[in-house]
Amino acid sequence: MARDPAFVLRYLAEVEELAEDVLAARQQIVDLDVKRNRNREALRALLKDPEPDDQAELDEEINNLRKELRVKVNRLYEAQGKPELKGFNLNPMSAEEMKLINRILEG
Repeated sequence: MARDPAFVLRYLAEVEELAEDVLAARQQIVDLDVKRNRNREALRALLKDPEPDDQAELDEEINNLRKELRVKVNRLYEAQGKPELKGFNLNPMSAEEMKLINRILEG
């Protein structure tokens, strides 16, 4: 059965726009992460302070972008008719959780 060319064109435009959103969000995360790492290195060398306020702001912005990226990727997959990614909604463990795990494994 032939599809309406206008429908196909709209569909492809929507998928392309969603894909561009995903790529832009990923690039923004990479750029901010590079900036955060440079800041951390410079500040440690100058101040011997591991987590200044600027770093906390960058961490928060990167985490927010990663959450938004998950939504964007799911919308892209949905538009393409693909199933949702499994394990994509996992969050890393905090430093405190890692310490507890290490204590358990050592004991």
